[in-house]
Amino acid sequence: MTLEQNLKAAAPKQSVTYDGATLLVYHVNTGWGLPKHSHEYAHLVMCHAGSIKVSNERRSIVMTKDTQSVNLKASEWHEIEALEDGTVFINVFAESKV
Repeated sequence: MTLEQNLKAAAPKQSVTYDGATLLVYHVNTGWGLPKHSHEYAHLVMCHAGSIKVSNERRSIVMTKDTQSVNLKASEWHEIEALEDGTVFINVFAESKV
């Protein structure tokens, strides 16, 4: 499924800010995630259960609990899509205070 196939936007199940870093925890099913977007800060993506497809301007990667965290660059569009029910992924970021 891609953005053109109506990826459903998910809301975080949990949101925690600790010492300047924010963790957004998503519990999603197939076809849910974060549609194509960008922002002014980089962030890490981690998959803890199930699987996700992370896409950006250069490539797509499928992640599972065994995949190393992926860093998404600031100001570059990206999209995160759950590939199976019961998927849990986390975004970690710290917005710079310029």
